[in-house]
Amino acid sequence: MFSAVSRPLDEANRAQLLDRVLDDALAHGIGSLSLRPLAKRIGVSAATLVYTFTSKDDLAVAVLQRAGHRQRALFDTLRLQEGMAADEVCGEVWRTVSAAKNLPLFRLLFEFYGLALQEPARFPDFFDAAIEAWVDFISAAFERSGAEKRDARLRATVILACFRGFLLDLCATEDYPRVNGAVDLWLRSLRDAAPLRFGDLA
Repeated sequence: MFSAVSRPLDEANRAQLLDRVLDDALAHGIGSLSLRPLAKRIGVSAATLVYTFTSKDDLAVAVLQRAGHRQRALFDTLRLQEGMAADEVCGEVWRTVSAAKNLPLFRLLFEFYGLALQEPARFPDFFDAAIEAWVDFISAAFERSGAEKRDARLRATVILACFRGFLLDLCATEDYPRVNGAVDLWLRSLRDAAPLRFGDLA
């Protein structure tokens, strides 16, 4: 455990430090997090990490939240328009998330997924953010396009599960020809879905 401190934190400095910790986690993972080696790799003192974070769990949760912000930022780059068919939307999403430069982020998020499955109390809100929030977001687009709520949630669950499965395969193998071919096959199966209308992801 890190020792707690009472001095107020500079949030801007904390955010900058957290970005450096996240960059290190993208390269080295988070499961075997150790304070002193981490501090050495990112060029700060161990005391700085002690001052900024109260425990390894606090640090891990902060890294998870920062990784989530980066994931959501990817979706800000999407060129989505009202009325796009489901296969067009999913194709645009896949082109963005499957880019080689983004795979380290998803490898880290899959690592957190495994940790949360093993120790759910350590990451109490993980599955709400990783599953329920995305199902709600995707299903809302189907509902606004005329689908019944139950059908919309089932469709959203299928889409989320497919993205997760394809990404996990790609992170493990980097076999782009095979995985992209499978994605193309899946997208063809979506072409009878209604055009989508979008809202904001909370």
